[in-house]
Amino acid sequence: MPTPTTEIPHELREDVETLWNFHRIDDPLCPVDVAIGLGSHDPSVAVYAAELYGRHLFPLIAFTGANAPTTVDRFPRGEAVHYREIAMDRGVPDSAILVEPKATNTAENFEFTRDLLRQHGTEVSIALILSRPYQQRRAYTTAKKLWPEVDFLCSAIQQPLADYVESIGDPKRVIDMLVGDTQRLTIYADAGYAIPQDIPADVEAAYNRLIAAGYDSRLIPTN
Repeated sequence: MPTPTTEIPHELREDVETLWNFHRIDDPLCPVDVAIGLGSHDPSVAVYAAELYGRHLFPLIAFTGANAPTTVDRFPRGEAVHYREIAMDRGVPDSAILVEPKATNTAENFEFTRDLLRQHGTEVSIALILSRPYQQRRAYTTAKKLWPEVDFLCSAIQQPLADYVESIGDPKRVIDMLVGDTQRLTIYADAGYAIPQDIPADVEAAYNRLIAAGYDSRLIPTN
């Protein structure tokens, strides 16, 4: 039986790198009022949050997320609940963590976290969004639409694409998610759920080639 590969097919690498680089924002880090860790299948979000907390970049972390079909097996008690445990295992005190366990999409991540922080009495003028590396741009566009008075920075674990794919262990999942997030930038902005983003021509071309190559499982059906 062939051994599953964790490498991106050579003929697709340039196009995948194009989308990967476009979606990463990686703002310079500075002290913020709160970090918001977006739940997903990727535990590196919580690991990175703990690392940055240890560097005294924020006094509070809000982890947000319930479950999705892609996360229920890995995080059966909910994404935010498991992220909290991962962060605490890495030295973050329970008193520095808030858990928002109900959000099932990115818009709810920010809506519910905004409400939770208000209930907690936390004033937010600048926040750091922590997410999967390729979720940064979509997360930012959603956050600025729903919470425009806050200045948002974005960051994610600092890994090259090949190392990240190996850590996830599933190149197709990563490529499918990259393609899906690229589509969502336009669809969600058109629907009024996010601020618009210009899509460079090379990104659009790479996106279309990856769809043609069969990486379409995360696309939203359109007319």
